[in-house]
Amino acid sequence: MVDRRQVLMLTLAGAVAPAVVHPALAQTASPAGMSRITAYGFSFPALNGNDIRLADYAGRPILVVNTASLCGYTPQYTGLQQLWTEFQNQGLMVIGVPSNDFGSQEPGDVADIDRTAHQQYSVTFPITAKAIVRGAGAHPFYRWAATERPKDLPAWNFHKYLVGRDGHVADVFATAIEPTDTRVKTAIGRALAAS
Repeated sequence: MVDRRQVLMLTLAGAVAPAVVHPALAQTASPAGMSRITAYGFSFPALNGNDIRLADYAGRPILVVNTASLCGYTPQYTGLQQLWTEFQNQGLMVIGVPSNDFGSQEPGDVADIDRTAHQQYSVTFPITAKAIVRGAGAHPFYRWAATERPKDLPAWNFHKYLVGRDGHVADVFATAIEPTDTRVKTAIGRALAAS
């Protein structure tokens, strides 16, 4: 008998098939013998127009954070950059996903987002093009993450999903948890140590 979550995952996998990059990287076997899509099956258009393919980081932990330029939490860009600087050589990838979903706090265009992330906060980790992160129109990665952690959906800007080496959501951190918080660093350390 197939449980409801597996049916939802298969339906979602079919709905986001264009975002799947490589089947070998995008799926893992589930206990029931069915395949489950992983984060490595998704890509985002980059702020600069190229694609950020999560498959390029297969086997590495990835911290995916929805960002906004006009939010009270925008200074978290500094903490995200600190994480990137501290852990990138150990294998961590950090990806910022600008979104206007919460309080319309990312209303600008590419130049505005670039100015905030790169000039004001000196961010060097990848930033995607603006994306929707909640609801039916959400980017396929966020729809997938909602099936992985349905009780941990983004409720505001700077919601953090930590994807483990296996391509599944390993941990989730709410907006108010600073990127440099011990809980975040501990979870990253665990994800990096996992084989």
